[in-house]
Amino acid sequence: MIAVNFAVGPRMMLHSGVWFDFLDPASSAFVIEDIAYGLSHICRYAGQCSAFYSVAEHSLLVSEVAHGHEYSALMHDAAEAFIGDVTRPLKQLLPDFKRIEAVVEAAIFERFDVPTPMPKEIKRADLCVLAAEQAQIMPPETSLWAREEGIVPAPVTVRYLSPRAARTAFLKRFEELRPQSRHSAGTRSARVA
Repeated sequence: MIAVNFAVGPRMMLHSGVWFDFLDPASSAFVIEDIAYGLSHICRYAGQCSAFYSVAEHSLLVSEVAHGHEYSALMHDAAEAFIGDVTRPLKQLLPDFKRIEAVVEAAIFERFDVPTPMPKEIKRADLCVLAAEQAQIMPPETSLWAREEGIVPAPVTVRYLSPRAARTAFLKRFEELRPQSRHSAGTRSARVA
């Protein structure tokens, strides 16, 4: 069996064993564990940081900083679990990627009751965490933009969580924050393998 095929649309097998259809993500039976698994195994900055640092850990930090919007902040990069973390400079060259990302994001946000549009406070928290991350795990010149833009680095510490620890922490935070209206939607047992 191959892990990618084109039977319906371009599809990919997820960790849970379900197919994810890029042309119709809403019809895919993905669960929160698929998101946590994917985000915890993707390194930010295309791996060009001082040690492995996952998108899941980044999402946890943004959730800590985005007071009043913790749940949305935790889920703000959830689409990257299926499409990867494309660096901002490269993403500017890929207009079709942005369209695909928006469709995947919409399916995730609908499934997990993430309010849309994202509040501007989340973007601000994301930028503050970005500035803190870059000061801690990237070469010194990387975070100069933050001072020029008046972005104050968030008071967070990158812990370089392992994929297993990041996945566990992400799922725990999700359970603490998720809306109760669809309490069991899109989740299996919270057991982490």
